[in-house]
Amino acid sequence: MDWDSLSVFFFIFSIALIAVFFGYAAIVSLLEKEMRAFTVFLVSTLIFSFLLFLVYATIVPWYLFIAADMVLIVAILLFFLPFKNGFSNAENPLMRIDERIIMFSMSRLIPGSKRYRDYYDEFPEHLDNDRQFRNLPGLLSSEAPFFDEKYFYAALNNFSTVETLHNLVDGPFVERESEVDPSEVTNFISSWVEKMGAHSNGVTKLHDYHKYSIVGRGDDYGKKVELDHTYAFAFTVEMDKNLMDAAPMAPVVFESSQQYLRSGLIAVQVAEWIRSLGYDARAHIDGNYRVVCPLIARDAGLGEIGRMGLLMTPRLGPRVRIAVVTTNMPLQVSKRLPDPSVDAFCDVCKKCAITCPSAAIPKDQKQEIDGILRWQIDQEKCYTYWCRVGTDCGKCMRLCPYSHPDNFLHNVVRYGIKRSHLFRKFAVRMDDFVYGKNPKPRLPKG
Repeated sequence: MDWDSLSVFFFIFSIALIAVFFGYAAIVSLLEKEMRAFTVFLVSTLIFSFLLFLVYATIVPWYLFIAADMVLIVAILLFFLPFKNGFSNAENPLMRIDERIIMFSMSRLIPGSKRYRDYYDEFPEHLDNDRQFRNLPGLLSSEAPFFDEKYFYAALNNFSTVETLHNLVDGPFVERESEVDPSEVTNFISSWVEKMGAHSNGVTKLHDYHKYSIVGRGDDYGKKVELDHTYAFAFTVEMDKNLMDAAPMAPVVFESSQQYLRSGLIAVQVAEWIRSLGYDARAHIDGNYRVVCPLIARDAGLGEIGRMGLLMTPRLGPRVRIAVVTTNMPLQVSKRLPDPSVDAFCDVCKKCAITCPSAAIPKDQKQEIDGILRWQIDQEKCYTYWCRVGTDCGKCMRLCPYSHPDNFLHNVVRYGIKRSHLFRKFAVRMDDFVYGKNPKPRLPKG
């Protein structure tokens, strides 16, 4: 083979690689209904093909053409080579959280009631925030600007059904005389929850920092959390991307409620099954928690906590809901592999913070809060926005680059983010270019 033939071969090879990659990316984007991305990838295919044709048509010496190919290959490899980024594993909280001080608990206080007066006597600094969100239409209010009777009433019914599950989160059991095989029962539960629609699941030992200190909702409000279980089984359920793409419009609160219901049903079934085997168990579902679910899910190996304060799963990012079952039944603990690349990516990305409509997500680096370095959202600003528009927003979940669908195209990007600091910076810029820095919500058809 002479050098002219070799240059032709490399020309065709380069054209084929570019055409296949951008063509595949264009098809995937079309299937995902991402028309901006489809256009970008399609135009990129034409531009790069034309540029390569011009290069070859000018009869550039073969060695320059081959050198250009090699530079491209080396550049791609550099993006995937691991570089130390200085980020360490996430720290464990030093103290337990009082559930009464979270916005979901405060919003349930009835003005003028004894519980309301007692709370603000103890926490007078929260009263101004309380007055702000109570003067707004409210979550799922028919007076809210994003009101849609189909989605809002469906969400209200979903949440109402979840509340009926609260009576099933725990219950009596007859203590078992013989022990179960931890590996066998863990594998059974794992397969079972996947059959019921769970996306991922894992087990961790239950630690004090996983538990709330004081109950903030329900009949046990104000009581000390007493939970002497040894293990926690956590699982996630996927939130439908087509509905999340509408965030912060009405479909997002419908999808949130739907997945809270699905995860709640799964959790109470698993807890009841464990009790039937002769072990104590409690489901922790929307509106009835004794534990901080994201922390348990993190320690069970399901992801890391990101800038927006949510669990960032490896394949779906924050686009999940979590439920937990705690028990004293022996379970096989999952092997957690901490992923500091999530912190590293959140540090350079900031897309959620920049686009947050309530400016509730911090844009700066982690700060020392309660003795550990962490990001902490401004929950008052976040919830007040919910009360203003009538939905639970979800815009940060929609725009997070980790939230793209679980397929080969996006998993290649996730792989690069995990390994290379250079690629992380590149990925943020490409996400802005391909999908937009702050794309508008897209309502589902039908």
